[in-house]
Amino acid sequence: MEIRIGDLAKRSGCEVVTIRYYETEGLLPKPARSGGNFRLYGDVHIERLQFIRHCRSLDMTLNEIRALLGLRDNPTQDCGEVNVLLDTHIQQVEVRVEALLQLRQHLVDLREKCSGSRPVEACGILLGLSDCNCHVVSAEQSNI
Repeated sequence: MEIRIGDLAKRSGCEVVTIRYYETEGLLPKPARSGGNFRLYGDVHIERLQFIRHCRSLDMTLNEIRALLGLRDNPTQDCGEVNVLLDTHIQQVEVRVEALLQLRQHLVDLREKCSGSRPVEACGILLGLSDCNCHVVSAEQSNI
């Protein structure tokens, strides 16, 4: 079966521009070409795009996906590297979850600074945002 990129996009749920990007990044094998120089894709492209999309849904980076595809393309290799890659990804997710929990707490703390109706100039949230020194960059840090 050979299909054009538009059909591949429909079957895989990927945008045409994304498919081309994945080709450029080397995540998809180069497609065959028709006599009119149209790209022609097959089942291998559909299956590989589904794999990539599943990895992306797990928030894996293109480098992680590239590594997994490389391992997948060498089926006789030991899968220890796959485990290491996934363990590293899980640790990165845990760090992001912790950062999001801290962000949530900061927002809850801000929200508690203002209850009810009052003039904007007296809004505890806006005052709290103005008083925050947590993002002030010193002259030394900014190389001024």
